[in-house]
Amino acid sequence: MTRSLQVALAGLLVFTAGCSWMERSRPAAAAAPTPAPVRVSPVIDRILERRELRVGTSGNQPPLNATTKTGTIIGFDADLAAAIANAMEVKLMLVPMQFSELIPALERGEVDMVLSGLTMTPQRNLHVAFVGPYLVSGMSILTKEKTMARLRRAEEIDTPKVTLAVLRGSTAEKFAQEDVPKAKLVLTNTLDEGVTLVRKGKVDALLADHPFCMVTVYRYRNEHLETLDTPFTFEPLGIALPPNDPLLINWTENALADLDDSGILLDTMYKWFEEDSWVEQLR
Repeated sequence: MTRSLQVALAGLLVFTAGCSWMERSRPAAAAAPTPAPVRVSPVIDRILERRELRVGTSGNQPPLNATTKTGTIIGFDADLAAAIANAMEVKLMLVPMQFSELIPALERGEVDMVLSGLTMTPQRNLHVAFVGPYLVSGMSILTKEKTMARLRRAEEIDTPKVTLAVLRGSTAEKFAQEDVPKAKLVLTNTLDEGVTLVRKGKVDALLADHPFCMVTVYRYRNEHLETLDTPFTFEPLGIALPPNDPLLINWTENALADLDDSGILLDTMYKWFEEDSWVEQLR
């Protein structure tokens, strides 16, 4: 080996050793942060993480939802919510609140869905998504027998001589404002308040969903209350959902279709609309 080659190799060894030393001395580069998982379904993720489905309801719209003497919420909506929770394999938590607070609570994420006789209106649909209808209802009136003779049509109600009780935030309130604007309105926070006003003669009638009026006539059958045979309007009722979770909307559509196809929805409807044994449980 020539002298010049020995010098060149020695230099290469020194350079290589120096590089190795520098590599050992150089601080290790920080590991790249693990990207947060993309939440494909924020609401479903929330439900599955806590193993609980939170459903908002008013708890005072029989036969859709009602509160028993022991404080339990029962009704068509309650059974439907239980079937949905069962399909998700999670527990059901029914969250009672005033009707006018249901959609705001859904928007704030305090509940995962709302099942409370909500009519699927374009105005509400600007704020929340709807799946359904799971039931079709209509607007009617609850009044006393002696008053019913003069209030069978909307035009007979549209006079300053008629005082109507309506549930705050309901489609009944909107109907009254648009279709019978001359009538005097008394806004209530619950339908039970409206029923009490009718029973005490403080209003001429309560404007409410037809099924509720029919149940109330039966509950107070000794007080000579009446409702219409045919409701004023067509009211498709839907399940309200947060608008930011397409997978939850899709899942709920399929779950509702399964309940319909299997006959469970029809059986549940018969239980609450054709039988009356449950009425005695109400407070």
